[in-house]
This record gives sequence, structure tokens and C-alpha cells, in this order.
Amino acid sequence: MTNLDYATPSLTQSEHKLITGGGSDPLLPQLIQAINHATQIDIAVSFIQPSGLELLFTPLLDALERNVAINILTSDYLAITSPFALRRLMQLQERGAQCRIFECQDSNSFHMKSYIFVRMHQGEMAEGCAFIGSNNISRTALLDGHEWTLRHDYMPPANSPAAQDFAHIQAQFLAIFQHPYTQPLSRTWIDDYQIRHEQTKIHSRLIKVIWEDDGGTTDTPTPNSIQELALAALANTRKAGFKRGLVVLATGMGKTWLAAFDARQMHAKRVLFVAHREEILLQAEETFLRLNPHAHTGLYNGNQKNGDADYLFASVSTLGQDAHLQRFAPDHFDYIVVDEFHHASAQTYQALLAYFTPTFLLGLTATPERTDRADILSLCDNNLVYSRDLQFGINAGILVPFTYYGIRDESVDYQEIPWRNGKFDPVKLENQFATERRAKHIFNHWYAKKQQRTLAFCVSKSHANYMDAYFKRHGIRSCAVYSDSTVRRNEALQRLNNGELDIIFSVDLFNEGTDLPAIDTILMIRPTESKILFLQQLGRGLRLSPASNKTQLVVIDFVGNHAAFLNRPAALLGTRNFQQLKKALCEPTLTPGCFVNFDPVVIKLWLALIEAKGFTASEHYAELTEQLGHRPTATEFYQSEYPFSKVRQQYRSWFDLVAQQESSDDELHQILAQHHDFLLKGIEMTAMSKCFKAILLQALLELDGFNTPPTLSALSIRSHRVLSRHPDLKSTELPEKMHSVEAKDSAWLTYWKGNPIKAFTHANASGEQWFTVQDDRFVPTFSVEHQHTERFHQLVQELVDLRLAQYVERRVEQ
Repeated sequence: MTNLDYATPSLTQSEHKLITGGGSDPLLPQLIQAINHATQIDIAVSFIQPSGLELLFTPLLDALERNVAINILTSDYLAITSPFALRRLMQLQERGAQCRIFECQDSNSFHMKSYIFVRMHQGEMAEGCAFIGSNNISRTALLDGHEWTLRHDYMPPANSPAAQDFAHIQAQFLAIFQHPYTQPLSRTWIDDYQIRHEQTKIHSRLIKVIWEDDGGTTDTPTPNSIQELALAALANTRKAGFKRGLVVLATGMGKTWLAAFDARQMHAKRVLFVAHREEILLQAEETFLRLNPHAHTGLYNGNQKNGDADYLFASVSTLGQDAHLQRFAPDHFDYIVVDEFHHASAQTYQALLAYFTPTFLLGLTATPERTDRADILSLCDNNLVYSRDLQFGINAGILVPFTYYGIRDESVDYQEIPWRNGKFDPVKLENQFATERRAKHIFNHWYAKKQQRTLAFCVSKSHANYMDAYFKRHGIRSCAVYSDSTVRRNEALQRLNNGELDIIFSVDLFNEGTDLPAIDTILMIRPTESKILFLQQLGRGLRLSPASNKTQLVVIDFVGNHAAFLNRPAALLGTRNFQQLKKALCEPTLTPGCFVNFDPVVIKLWLALIEAKGFTASEHYAELTEQLGHRPTATEFYQSEYPFSKVRQQYRSWFDLVAQQESSDDELHQILAQHHDFLLKGIEMTAMSKCFKAILLQALLELDGFNTPPTLSALSIRSHRVLSRHPDLKSTELPEKMHSVEAKDSAWLTYWKGNPIKAFTHANASGEQWFTVQDDRFVPTFSVEHQHTERFHQLVQELVDLRLAQYVERRVEQ
């Protein structure tokens, strides 16, 4: 059964059965109402234009996420249907819709325009309506044109005349949907049709008139000023020999468009775009398709695996599995894009990128802070190509300025709420939030400071519902939106944009991947456990919105008495540690046009929290855990500007510190009991006059060498590949005679045997030897228990990332 709230509004919203169009009575609102509350949708239209499909796309997508059954039939009649619209339909088909084409053979015409909706409840038809008339799927037809449509409603019982007529309409749709002239929509069919459409378009005045009348444009998207600078920097980094690079652009400055422009700039034939969330993949696929309307795009996730697409948009959790990686040759993709990933996915990304050998890998993040971006920078071989933060975007006129109000969350004592694994206890938090006193406090401050359109971030469904009910009781046009709410996400946004709503209370639906330019007020009434999430939520309102004449964003944030809230001022003021934050709170420096208004009580609270902080390694570790929302990696700790040497003064090693802080991590303690010396002396503290030891260990990890020891030849070849991703290191660390030596040349194997293989396979001054050569293989002198190999691999990778980051930074300083 579909996951629907059966207290939903009706499929229909008007008593009138005739819709006349002409701008005053458009069909579009009626269709969206029905799409938002149906469990089955059947559409048949003679042609589809991008402008019309765009109006229906998000509601149809939301319906598919609710497991609504959708059948869409269109035609090649007169070659009017847009090939680009058909490629957009493929995106719906990848997500569960059934899309077919009626081929008009032997002078047959296809002039149907019908939209049929059913709402089932407990296996029976609860409601049904069919719109039948003259409206195709185009902006003009759905909004402005003089198009007449008659609605026929299903009326129980099932044997009533109205119900029998409705059943007849359904049966006739099924007959035409299964007609011998219909074909399943496919990329191959669209390619063939595109040629015919272009040829017909040249000679057909009708297509030209329809296209222009419907607002069609052939303008190719172009980069903005910041993207142009980033594209130049990317071209230069490739010219310098780099195979990977990271670009930092704040939310709203066009990271995804930059990736599409750079793939075009590089003339990439096959592109892989990897992300951790479906919304990001959909947005990316749409962006690449707009720039390359003829491209074969496809989705690769748990439900769809279109591996033959030229531009593939993949979920890292699916593609990162070995069985899926093996479906592709390592050099299958010319260009790979890694969008900002959550720390939990880091190991999966490592495996994926160790497998593929693209011409270039682009990492994207919105996080300007060194600590927060340390993981993805390691994936990009520590090559930061270009960086522009929030302040730069505001100065450049690409983002709007903001006014921030930090208000004491006076009714909640956060010190009394349990804090586990970087988060507050959600049940205790919810109980504290749903109170009349807190709702009144929030309402009063919101009402005094708000602008026209507000997005509020809530901690749970019940919290969102509680706030929605409170605001409604006080005469505010509000709604609560979450995954299975009665009001659909697209419906709420449309009503907010149209000025029919004042505020949306949301739970985890608008953090990223959704474009919300009309939002001019952000209401933060829940903790955000990381600086990254805070910036993402802030970024929802920073986009320009010419349509609504937005001049600034107002942020109303309720701050509690807990160190977790220090990520707010740290993000706003661009500070990296508590000492910088302490100074910035007293003397804030902001972009012109931006303002922060901290309640004096809040400043006093924050300063007290900072004063309570100590400066031992363990206290700094705890601080970073609160800021990041996860335990810091060694590289994140190093990039936070805490002197790493103090870790060894206070603890024997990095992982001794981690073990003390993560006392319940039994597997870590077991591994350290057996392999502490190797991790410390073999990696963390091993002498490195050159980078070669770290390069060799990275190659060994990519070859899964602790499980299956590689041959010396395979290890040297992979090491050459890893070193080649660092052209600056390769040119300065290798003697000149080795610069032109290829990976498979015997001279390279001989050189690599001399250093670092020799260094690792001979005993050090303490008599310790970590590897040996057996049967021409590079073999560890120790064994790792099978159940611990994956975690051991992660620990080694963490230290290799640290040593490379330290080495690169030391060379820059020299």
C-alpha cells in the first residue's frame, strides 16, 4: 500500500466540472492537487514541452517517492513533443514511472489529452477523477491558453452510472497504453526521434510557433563570474599535471553547474557524479542534462542501475560496493565528481576512487573551514584548486546579505538533556520542545523580526506539528512538512512562493539539494550538531530571488546553554578555534551589509562555555567532536591548528588519544593491542625525508595489500599512479632522470625497490621490520585477524592521510 495519510484533502478542489483556462481558470492547480493526493496516476497527451513538464515534475517526483503508480503516454505526432522533455521523462521512469510513446504510423493521429487520478484506501477506490479536454503538457496549455477541460468524478457505489463511466475511461486508457503502436520510452528511441524532430523542426512552422509561444529558448547556460574563475583554475591544475582537485564554493554559488561546465570544458565523454543523497543526484542530473540536452543520463542506486549511461549519477552506498564497481572498467569514466559527503561515507568513497582511474576527479564542498573539509581534501590529493566562501559570494552579488539574531532558548536546559555520539537524545529533546512557553517565546521573536516567507527547521514530526498548530491558533498561515505529511513538499513551497503561506515547519526535507530562492527568513528552533549542517540550513535562504525582490535574509536562531551551539557563531564569524571565537564575539568582523545581533545573555553564555573549555588534547578532541558531529580524524585534528606535537607529549600516539576518548570502541582497543607499534612507528612517526613511504602505503591500501599482498611490480605500478596524482611532489621528489620513466618500465621498479620498498623491508634502528619480500610479493610481517581487516585498513588510511597532509603543508612552508 502507498504511504498516505488518509485524512488527506480531496483529489479535487473545485465544485465546477468545467475548467476553461485563459489565465483565470487554469488547469495546473487542479492537476497538482490531484497528483499530490492520488495513489494512481494515468496521463495521456499528444505532446509534451519542457515548460509544461517543469510545472508538474516536482509533484510527480514527490508522488513517486510515496510509491504512487504513474503511467504516462505521449506521442511522436507531427514530431512536436520535445526530445528534451522526453529525456526528463526518463528521470521519472528511473524512479518508478512507466512512460510510453505512441508511434503515429500509417497517417494515424494521436490527439488525446486526459489526466486520470485514483485514490485507493484499504484496497478499494475511495475517490477518482478524470480531466479530459484540450490541454497538452505545456506551460501555455496548463496556465494561460484558452483550453477547455471537463472533469468526470467517480461516484460510489461501483455500479453507479458515474462509477461505470469512470471505469470505462480507465479501461480505454489501458487499451491505448497497451496499443500495438506504443513503445516503452528509452534513450535509444529518443536518440532516433531527436534526428527526426530536428529535421521536422527546420521545415515545420508549427513546431517553431509552439516552441516560441510556450516560452522556449535555445540559449545555452553560461558560467557566472566566480564559476569562470574556478574553471580557469581547474584548467590550470590539469595543465600542471594534477589528476584530482577540490573546489570550495559556498551554498548557492553553483557547485553543480561548475561541475557540468568543467566536464564540458574537458570534453568528457563519460562522467560519473557521486553523492550520498537522492535529491543531490536528481538536481545534478537535471543540471548536466540542461547543459547537454542530447546526453544519455542515468541513475545508479538501489532501484535503478543504468550503467550504460554516458553521464551516470550514482549513490555512493550502492556503487561503492565491490560487486557494482566490477561492472565497470577502471578507466570507464573520463571525469568523476564527488559531491560533499558525510564522514560516515568516507571509507566507501576511498574504495570507489581507488578503483577508478579517471582523467580528472573533481571534489566539491561548501565548507570553507580546513577542519571540516579535511576528509574530502585527502580524497583530492590535498590539491585545493579554488575556494570562495559565503562572504565572497555576498560581496560578489551572487548571494544576498543576512541579518542574524541569536536569541537565548530560555525555556530549555540543554545541560540536562543527554548528549551521545555528538547528538542530543531525540526523545528528551522533543519533550522539552513541545511546550506552550517555548512556542510563545519563539512566536513573539519571529513575529517581530520576520519578513514574508519563512522556513523553520524542527527536530521531529511531532515538534513540527506542535509548532504548526500553535502558529495556526494565532492566525498565521502555516503548515508542517515532512516525509509523509498531509501537505506535500511541492505544494507547501508553491503556496509559500505564491504568498498563500507565511511559514513552513520542516523536518529534514530542505537541508540540501532543494532550490528555495523566495525564502527570506530562516527560523532555527532545533540544535544543529555540525557547522556543515548549520551552513546548509543558512544557505537555503541566501539565493537571489528577483521574482520576490528579496534584499536580505533574516535568520532567527534560538541558542541553548550547551557547547554544541558554539558552531553557530564559529560558522558566522569564520573562526577555527575557541580562542579566535572568543575574540570575534567581542569584535565581530562581517561582510558589508551583514549584521549579527547576539542577545547579550547569549554572548555571556557563549563566553562562559568557552572559558570552561580547556586546552589539553583530549579537551580539544571533545570540542572537535561537538563541532563536526563525529569523532575527528587525525587530519581533521591536525587541520584544526592544535599543535599535533602535543598529542604525543600527552599520549603515546594519535590512536592512544582516540582510544581514551572512545572507551566503548572495543574493536579499536583490540586492534591497538596487537598493532599499536606498527601504526605509531611504521606510519605516524616514521621518518619521511621524501613522501615515498606515504605514497607506497596509499598504493598498498588501494591494492587491498593487507589482505592480498601484491607483487612488487603491481605495487610499484600503483605507486607510480598515486605519485602521478601529485605532480608537484613527483617533479621535486624524483631525480630528473626518472621524470619520464613510465610505471611499467623496469627502471621504475628498480628505483622503487631502492626506496621505499627497501626501507620498509629492512629492520629499523630498533630492530623492527614491518614488511618482507616473499616470492616477489610485498608481505606484512604481521597478520591482521580477518574480522578486523576492514577497520585496520581504515586506521592505516587515516594515518596515511595525516602524513601526506603534513608533508604537503611542510613543503609549502619551506
